[in-house]
Amino acid sequence: MISNLRRAVRLPQQRRRGVDLSHPARSPLGTAVVNCAVYEKGVRQPGDHPAEDAVRRVRGSGNGFVWIGLHEPSEAEFAGIAELFGLHPLAVEDAVHAHQRPKLERYDSSLFTVFKTVRYVEHDRLTETSEVVDTGEIMVFTGADFVITVRHGGHGSLGPLREQLESEPEQLAIGPSAVLHAIADLVVDDYLDVAAAVQDDIDDVESEVFAESPRRAESEERRSGAKGTGAGRIYQLKRELLELKRAVAPLGGPLNALATRPMALVDPHITTYFRDVSDHLERVTEQITAFDELLNSILQAHLAQVTVAQNEDMRRISAWVAILAVPTMVCGIYGMNFEHMPEKHWTFGYPLVMAVTLTLCFLIHRGFKRNGWL
Repeated sequence: MISNLRRAVRLPQQRRRGVDLSHPARSPLGTAVVNCAVYEKGVRQPGDHPAEDAVRRVRGSGNGFVWIGLHEPSEAEFAGIAELFGLHPLAVEDAVHAHQRPKLERYDSSLFTVFKTVRYVEHDRLTETSEVVDTGEIMVFTGADFVITVRHGGHGSLGPLREQLESEPEQLAIGPSAVLHAIADLVVDDYLDVAAAVQDDIDDVESEVFAESPRRAESEERRSGAKGTGAGRIYQLKRELLELKRAVAPLGGPLNALATRPMALVDPHITTYFRDVSDHLERVTEQITAFDELLNSILQAHLAQVTVAQNEDMRRISAWVAILAVPTMVCGIYGMNFEHMPEKHWTFGYPLVMAVTLTLCFLIHRGFKRNGWL
C-alpha cells in the first residue's frame, strides 16, 4: 500500500514536467529548434531571434550569451548551427546520431558534455517484460557566449528548467557554465527520483519472495492474470537496473572533472556547485550498487525457496511410493501362481492378507505423517 501511495504522489510530479515541443516558449525557428534566446546580464531579451541574428547581437555588444535548444536535429538541420558556432565535427556527429555514453570533451572554443536522462515508467505490476527505466540523452555545447542543447528522446524537457533559470537572473548572469550546471543538477535529481521509484519495485518483489505462503501467492498471481515467474520479474528488474547504471556510473568522471579541474569556459564560482551535484551522483551510484546486491540476494532466496518446494514435493511422492510398495509386493507374491500356497485354500487367507496389507500401509503413512513428509 505504501509503495502504491508513493506512485500516486510521484505520477503527478512527473506529468508536470512537459516536453519542449509543446512548451509555450517554443520558437517557430524550424522543426528541430525548440528555442533560441539571448540573455544579457541574466535577463532574457524580448523577441524571437534567429541564430545568426542572436550571435551577431551578442558578439557585437560583447555581453551576454545565446541559448539554443534543439530536439533530435538531422544533420542538415544542425549543419548551419555547427558552422555558425565553429563546433567540432566529431562532437557534431555524436550530437546528431546520439547513443553516446555520458562524457565531457574539451575543444579549443567549447565544451561538449553528454548526459543520459532517465524516466521511471509507471506500471501496475512488475512482470518479466515490464519497462521500468526509459532513457534519453542531452548533449550540451558550452562556449564563451553560447549554450547549445540537443535533446534525444521523449522526456527530459528543458523548458521548465529554462523558465526556472529565467526567474533567477543573478544565476544566469554568471554565463553559459551556469546553464551547464543547472542541466547537470536536473539530470542527477531525476536519477534520485528514479532510484527511489525502483526501490519501491524492489520492496514489492522482496515482499512477494519472502511471503509467508509462496504457493498461495503464486496461485493468486495466476488467478489475477499476471505474467511471469518470480525469477523472471527479478531478472527483468536487474536488466532495468543495469540500464540505469549505464546512465549513472559513467557520469562520475565528467562531473568530477567539472568540480575539481579549472577550465577556461567554467566560471570558478560554479565549480563549487558542481561538487554538490557530484556528491548527489555518488549517492545514486551507491544506491544502485546496493540495489544490485539486494536483487542478487532476493534471487538466491527465491531459488532456494523453489528448491525447498521441489524437495517437499519429492518427499511426498517418495512417501506415497513407499506406501504403495506394500500392496504391490503382496500382489506380486500371490501372483506367482505356485501350486502349493496354503493361504489360497484357507478360508480366512484373503481377509488376513488384506488386513495385514492395510495395517502396514497405515503404519507407514503414520510414520511419514509424524516426520512431516505428508
